[in-house]
Amino acid sequence: MRALSCLLLSSLVACVGFHPLEPSWRRGRPVEAAAQPAVTPWTTVGYSVEGRPLRVSRHGSGPRRVLWVGGIHGDEREGSVATAELPAAFAAVPGATAAVTLIILEDANPDGSANRTRGNARGVDLNRNYPASNFLAGKNYGDAPLDQPEARVLHDLILAERPDLVIVAHAWRGDYFINFDGPAGPMAELFAQRSNFPVKASDKFAPTPGSLGSWVGRTLGLPILTLEYLRGTDPEIGWANTRAAILAVILGR
Repeated sequence: MRALSCLLLSSLVACVGFHPLEPSWRRGRPVEAAAQPAVTPWTTVGYSVEGRPLRVSRHGSGPRRVLWVGGIHGDEREGSVATAELPAAFAAVPGATAAVTLIILEDANPDGSANRTRGNARGVDLNRNYPASNFLAGKNYGDAPLDQPEARVLHDLILAERPDLVIVAHAWRGDYFINFDGPAGPMAELFAQRSNFPVKASDKFAPTPGSLGSWVGRTLGLPILTLEYLRGTDPEIGWANTRAAILAVILGR
């Protein structure tokens, strides 16, 4: 009976082909692809308004430091596959882990992602809650810079790491491009060369009071890229279209 039970269980696993807890975007992939070795474990660095963890993983040990932010608006999840696949892709590049320390913040707005809202659980746009010189107080921006816990977590992470480059995944309705603030023009051009994403400076398409880009790029003077996927793009396709460009700017070449 025990042997028969094991045989039935093995048959069930073979037929289903995925673990019930694996992400939905992985389901249907070959078993070999889903069974890759685990990457650096996630570390919780803070919590959202509703108590969801904000998690960071670290990869490599090189002198160049790059911070990848998997998302900041909860209704812009087009970069989710890029975030999940980036550690393995980075590790597969010869010499990458010796040249770069890659820090990945999985999601800067887990409540918004869970609720499919742009802002956090309080309705605040976290990309307008930073202590840039152009901060504007308001219902959707916060009463003061960093009055939202999620914004404070990312703020403190950036000050602690002082990355050579910050990359943030977003999505834009009706268009796709690579946006930059601060001294990130050369990295934006490199990204454009390795993809079909045109370059746009922040002041060329929309006002961004209190944005992460304004604070990092203009106040701190650090390079920051905002990767605007086309809104509604399949995250798998988004990753395929930008994989080479993302790795190029992470490596700085």
